[in-house]
Amino acid sequence: MHGDFLAEVQGKEGKLIGGLALLSGYINKVRQEEENVLYVISGDMVQGSLIDSEYKGISTIEIMNYLAPDVVALGNHEFDYGLPHLLFLEKVANFPIVNANLYIKKYNKRLMQPYLIINKAGFDILFTGIITEKVMDSLRQDKLIGSFVTLEDASLEVGKILNAYKNDDIDLTILLTHIGFESDIQLANLLKSEWGVDIIIGGHSHTIMEKPAKSNNILIAQAGVGTDQIGRFDIIVDDDTNSIIDYKWQLIPIDENLAQPDTKLQEYINSFQDTINRKYNTIVCKFAQKLTHPKREVETSLGNLIADAFSDVAECDIMLVGSGSIRSKELGPLVTLKSLLSCFPFDDVLNRYIITGKNVKEIFSHIMRPENRNSEGECYQVNSKVQATYSDKEQKLISIIMDGKEVKDSSLYKICIQGYHANNSVANLNISQKELLEAGETRLISTSAKGVLEEYLRTHQNIKRNVEGRLVYL
Repeated sequence: MHGDFLAEVQGKEGKLIGGLALLSGYINKVRQEEENVLYVISGDMVQGSLIDSEYKGISTIEIMNYLAPDVVALGNHEFDYGLPHLLFLEKVANFPIVNANLYIKKYNKRLMQPYLIINKAGFDILFTGIITEKVMDSLRQDKLIGSFVTLEDASLEVGKILNAYKNDDIDLTILLTHIGFESDIQLANLLKSEWGVDIIIGGHSHTIMEKPAKSNNILIAQAGVGTDQIGRFDIIVDDDTNSIIDYKWQLIPIDENLAQPDTKLQEYINSFQDTINRKYNTIVCKFAQKLTHPKREVETSLGNLIADAFSDVAECDIMLVGSGSIRSKELGPLVTLKSLLSCFPFDDVLNRYIITGKNVKEIFSHIMRPENRNSEGECYQVNSKVQATYSDKEQKLISIIMDGKEVKDSSLYKICIQGYHANNSVANLNISQKELLEAGETRLISTSAKGVLEEYLRTHQNIKRNVEGRLVYL
């Protein structure tokens, strides 16, 4: 859900779309109409809104307590405020959080409740959860926590749970994952049929599905991101064979025609929003035009501005800004502190390194490859000095130009990276820590990227940016 709490007005008719009040109204309606309903979430409840970041997820969990999901799984963003805070959030939650493959290494103990059996109308339904390798990225500095993070290891963890706890009375087995749709399909094919997983309900890749996929006889579904829609399964289970004999899947658009908004929940959300408005409704700057960030996999006008702002402060040749750290699809022309922090909520350090041209080519060959642009990879926005061209047909980097000149293998270049991406440089950038540090001339540019961006915009009015061919795919 990524903190998508508030409804938006869309279209000429001014129709309300999404928001938790309308979503809750629909959930309440279904719970009243149907006897046996389970509401589940596959991770990333937190992060993505100012309400969430201001209260470090506590507001989100309190609001989720109101929605009362039956079971949820962890997403990578549940770890954004640190492991100790996540454990605190779990205590605040009135609902169970399941995960099978995160461990406290020293004691070989699972971090979370590994499974949950819910009884509905005499049917026992077993849930367990699996998390993406992205969590290991964010926890790399924490030596206490380990995980069986490869798909093969994760599948064996599922097998452990089901071998130990799936008895004859279990009628339905559901796996809540946060690994992305493509990885869901791979995971389904690794699961033994004897384990009897019936459904995978996934997250992380924000995939919109008009109908579920089916692989290894397992139904696989996702319902996108935010609160503009919800996935609904209507399932008939055979108690004798413990199998699904019929189902209907719907991707339900959440709007004011679907159900009456939950006014009590809206009042509760407004209590947080009022505080945010009082604190953050100040004007930072005005752009010359609205800037957009419609897709993280491509160059965007908003991404160009942010990369240029950081590059200006870092005095670097190459600025790499994680596209996923830009959380709004558009910003401006009027930019308030509230809209800016909603757009760029992650507060990370900015580090500058000196690397060879050979390393530069390896980085861009890695981040621009097609398999990285599948909504699961780490994509980047770059500053105006850079022009990189990649051939999808040939599967290779065609050229990379810096300040109008071809990058040379033996030349040295200053590159600035957010701390999260630098700490996980091998997976994200295909460059080792040793290669980043080899020249020895590293510098911490800022302890707060968010603060740098705010100060830059306050002193640069009427900014204009376009998509101009910094990242070109042939």
